[in-house]
Amino acid sequence: MKKLILLFIIIVAALYSCKKPERAPYGPTDIRVHNLSAVQMNELKVNTYDSTYNYGTLNAGATTAYHRFDRAYRIANITAMINGQKYKTDTAIYTYEVYLSTVKATYKVDLQGSKLVITNIVLEEPLK
Repeated sequence: MKKLILLFIIIVAALYSCKKPERAPYGPTDIRVHNLSAVQMNELKVNTYDSTYNYGTLNAGATTAYHRFDRAYRIANITAMINGQKYKTDTAIYTYEVYLSTVKATYKVDLQGSKLVITNIVLEEPLK
């Protein structure tokens, strides 16, 4: 019985002494948008989990300035008005997504049919 109690104490001590693996910080993350389409995007809004920013008007082939988000992922909810009609990306579900951490990143966005699509994400450099 004493051996069983001693084994139990050792197991409990070992579990409590285990250090949790370090996770990358949530952010902040500086995000900009590059318009790959041939049309102007108006009221361009990006929502990354818990924050929305309106980048305004983005011409065809142009890139916005960076905006700092507390947390950003490889996916985002993006909306824009194009020729008076609202377009958006598929609804982002963040449950199993990995955050981008403390970097500058560019969402490459294109118009495909009746929706916006993030075709690529370019991680430029770590934030200083």
